[in-house]
Amino acid sequence: MTKLAIMGAMEEEIIPLLSKFTDIKKNEFASNTYYEAKLGNLDVVIAYSKIGKVFSTLTAATLIEIFSCDTLLFSGVAGGINPELKIGDLIVASKLSQHDLDITAFGHPHGYVPGGGVFVNTDENLKNIALDVAKENNIKLIEGIIATGDQFVANEERKNFIANTFKADALEMEGASVAVVCDALDVPCLILRAISDTADMDAGFNFDEFLEDSAKKSADFLIQIVNKLNK
Repeated sequence: MTKLAIMGAMEEEIIPLLSKFTDIKKNEFASNTYYEAKLGNLDVVIAYSKIGKVFSTLTAATLIEIFSCDTLLFSGVAGGINPELKIGDLIVASKLSQHDLDITAFGHPHGYVPGGGVFVNTDENLKNIALDVAKENNIKLIEGIIATGDQFVANEERKNFIANTFKADALEMEGASVAVVCDALDVPCLILRAISDTADMDAGFNFDEFLEDSAKKSADFLIQIVNKLNK
């Protein structure tokens, strides 16, 4: 590894990451800020993409093509579908799908586009490192399927559809697009999420109350993975 990319979608997801680094250099590119830093002998570039598949695709491609990153780690929050997942729990994606990609009118399954597939896999080695870190530190980490779409899904019927169609454990808005970029460019990637809301939340749930804490949990765990990569 020569240069590591660390991504989040929202500023709240990278603030706890940036606090782990010193001597940060800012670079502006394509209406975004990229933070170059070092951790030991490891060169790191950190960025938040803004929410959604389009911005996360742009940022992931920029980190790889412009900043020459050869490994990408994503840290952030997600909504839990799997009833085993509670607020604050961590999930690492084994594979991801785009739940809002729908050309079923042409006879294709949900999430499929010709030339692609319903699912995109993440890097097996990075995933195993994450599982090892969790085991070593007695941290609950579920390996599962994450579904991505340009929607904040708060509707129980829609959540049930996504769970049944993709066997998804969690929902978010960037992971699959980042994984597609990394897969196409042959860059190993890891998608890590902390659960910020769950399928059984009541109507009075305030997402912002849990965002900061869950984002910090994901970031803290990701830094442990980075430390292991840096050895």
